[in-house]
Amino acid sequence: MQNFIYNIPTIVYFGKGQIEAIGEIAKKTGKKALLIYGGGSIKANGIYDDVVRLLGQEGIPFAELSGVEPNPKISLVREGVKICREEGVDMLIPIGGGSVIDTAKAIAGAVSYDGDPWDVVCDASLIKDPLPIIVVLTIAATGSEMDYAAVISNAETKDKVELDHEGLIPKYAIMDPTYTQTVSHYQTIAGIADIMSHVFEQYFLECGDTYLQDQFMEAILRTVMKYGKIAAEHPDDYDARANLMWAQSWAINGMVSCGKSGAWVCHPIEHEISGFYDVTHGLALAIITPNWMRKILDDTIVNEFVSYGVNVLGIDPDQDPFAIAREAIDKTEDYFHELGIPARLRDIGVPDESCFEIMAKKALGNINGAYNPLTVEDIVDILKASF
Repeated sequence: MQNFIYNIPTIVYFGKGQIEAIGEIAKKTGKKALLIYGGGSIKANGIYDDVVRLLGQEGIPFAELSGVEPNPKISLVREGVKICREEGVDMLIPIGGGSVIDTAKAIAGAVSYDGDPWDVVCDASLIKDPLPIIVVLTIAATGSEMDYAAVISNAETKDKVELDHEGLIPKYAIMDPTYTQTVSHYQTIAGIADIMSHVFEQYFLECGDTYLQDQFMEAILRTVMKYGKIAAEHPDDYDARANLMWAQSWAINGMVSCGKSGAWVCHPIEHEISGFYDVTHGLALAIITPNWMRKILDDTIVNEFVSYGVNVLGIDPDQDPFAIAREAIDKTEDYFHELGIPARLRDIGVPDESCFEIMAKKALGNINGAYNPLTVEDIVDILKASF
C-alpha cells in the first residue's frame, strides 16, 4: 500500500429537506452569492424558489449565472468571473450536477487571477484565494461536490482539461435525494456509468495489498449496479436515489484511492471524445470501458478482474482466471446495455474515425504512469472497437 495524506473538508447535509439550512450556511460563509445553474429544470421543480426564499430570509443578496451545459465551457467561466468582480460576489452556490459544480470551481479559482481564466484551468498554481463553494446537488454522477477536480472544455481549441486544486473542494454540500427523482432516464443512466467508471479507474491498479480499499470499491460497485437499475426503472424510489447519491460521493472523494493511486485511463480518452464532439460524458465512458478492459487484460492484472467478477458480479470462482475475467467484462458491457446505454460511439454523436489518432495522441499525454501502459496505437484500437 502506498503512503497517503487524506482530508475531506466538505460538510455534508444529506437527506430530505436539508435545503432549509442553506440560508444559515450562506450567512456564515459570505455576504453575496452567485447562483450558478443550467437550464430551467431547477425552476420547474421548485429548487430555485427554495434557495431564493431561504437566502432572502437571511438577507443574503445574490447574482445569477445560468446556461451551464454538459461539458462546461470556458466561455461561461469567463462570464462568471466578470459577474463576481462587478457584483462583489464572495461565495458561489452551484445548483445542479457536475457541470454546474465544475463551472463554479473554475470561477472560484479564476476570480483573483488577472489574466484569462483558461490559464488557470491549465495551470492550477495560478490559483490564489479561491472563493468558497456551497453545492446544492441535483444529480448523482460526478461526485464533484466532495472533490478538488473540475473539467472544463474550450470549444475553440477542442481541449477538455482537468483542473485540480485542494482550495476548490466545496465547503458545504446539500444532498437531498428527492432532488434527483426528476432527473431524466437519460441523465440517470449516464450518471450511473460515470460513477462506475470512477471506481474502475481506481480498482484496476496493482499497489500491493489494498484489501480494505478494494472491499470499499466492490461495495460501491454492487450498490450502484443494484440501485442503478431500480432508479432507472422507478425514478421516484427514494432509497435507490439516496444510495446512488451517497455512493457517487465516495467513489471519487479520495477515500478509496488512499494507498492505491495511479493514472486514470478511460477518463482522459473520453475527455478527447467529448472535447471533439461534445457528447455525453457518462455514455461515452460506458462504451469505451469494456474495450479498455479487454485491452489491458493480461497476467499482471487478471486477479483484479477475477476479484471483480466473483465479488461484484457473482461469477463462479471455480473457473480459469481468464475465463472469469472475460465473463466479467462481458457482464459489465451487458449491464450498460440493460440500462439503455447505446452500444457504439457512432450512436451518441461521433461521426467517424477521422480524428482518432489525434485524440489518442492527446489522451496519451494525460495517462503517463498508468499501471498497464498504452500506446497511441492501443488507444486508437480502443476507439475503433468502440465506434
